[in-house]
Amino acid sequence: MMLIAANLRLPITIMPPLLRSIEKDLNIPSSMAGLLTSIPLIAFAIFSPIIVKIAKRKGNELTIFLFFILLLAGSYLRVIPAVWALFLGTALVGIGIDSGNVLVPAIIKDHMPSQIPLGTALYTLSMLLIGAIGTAFSGYLITRISLGSTLAILSVMGIIAFIFWIPNVKNNQKDSDEKEEEIPNYQSVWHQSLGWLITLYFGFQSLIYYSLLTWLPRVLTDHGVTTIFSSNLLTVLQIAGLPLSFIVPMLAPKRVGMGLLSFCVALGYFVAPLAFLVNTTSGVYLMIWAIIAGVAQGIAFNTAIFFFTNKTTNPYQTAEVSGMAQSAGYLLAAFGPVVFGIFRESSYIMIVIAVFAALLTITGIIIYRAHLIKE
Repeated sequence: MMLIAANLRLPITIMPPLLRSIEKDLNIPSSMAGLLTSIPLIAFAIFSPIIVKIAKRKGNELTIFLFFILLLAGSYLRVIPAVWALFLGTALVGIGIDSGNVLVPAIIKDHMPSQIPLGTALYTLSMLLIGAIGTAFSGYLITRISLGSTLAILSVMGIIAFIFWIPNVKNNQKDSDEKEEEIPNYQSVWHQSLGWLITLYFGFQSLIYYSLLTWLPRVLTDHGVTTIFSSNLLTVLQIAGLPLSFIVPMLAPKRVGMGLLSFCVALGYFVAPLAFLVNTTSGVYLMIWAIIAGVAQGIAFNTAIFFFTNKTTNPYQTAEVSGMAQSAGYLLAAFGPVVFGIFRESSYIMIVIAVFAALLTITGIIIYRAHLIKE
């Protein structure tokens, strides 16, 4: 499960350090290059409900196996030096990743019912840590070998996960349909304002994170920072949020704790993007703000997960809110990386991100103070 989780961000996080080379080698504009981050998010939005239905028929383990074939095909299709191959491959990668996004938490619940917090923490840790390391390796390799070779090497992790997953297909478990008629009668979260607020929160934090991931290297290189150091900063940003998987669940239920978390989100997502506008190549300065932004990323993501479970009254609502947020929320997030690419001045991107950070913080405070979603 950890190997599968390791591939749920890696194919996306390796792309930002490669954007300059992609634009140059394939002669495409920045706005089109931004699509390489947005396409997987659009795939998440479209295929999340479809994958749930397929898994009900085929079983979780087999569904992940089949969709990982698409992920591998897409990963190595991107090696071909052609625009159509790059974008089609990225779409297949997004569809393949989404099977893990949707089904790995369910598999953890099936196989580790008494250790769900541990399983979830390992899943999150593996996903974010390998994604961060991939960003660093991506920036290092592109300065020494070709674009195609870089993509081919960094896609090997998908092959490893696929091979190790094969034995799990023998233990494939399908959901029973016997209890479908026993689902309680409650108002759909799609018809409730709190459901939409939680979806907005998830969408805003995803939009900010993926926009920073995509365009921060551009901002820094415009200031004279090297590609390798820019990719290393992204790695630091991602790793800085890892400990929050354990910290947020402890602090979020408390009023003082949520206040502290909201302050850190504002500092890292509102102030940090503006701090990156300072025209400097100071490693210490940039590293400090990367860490602060990374802490905000960890808080925002884990707070969104906290809202899924703590603002609902039964497991059916939890599943519905999660699906709603991953569908509509990722659709919102997909606009950031591509739309921000139209700005001629990279500094404008950081300003717009700061505006969305303010909306994220306000939305989180409203959700925290709200009552539970109605049944």
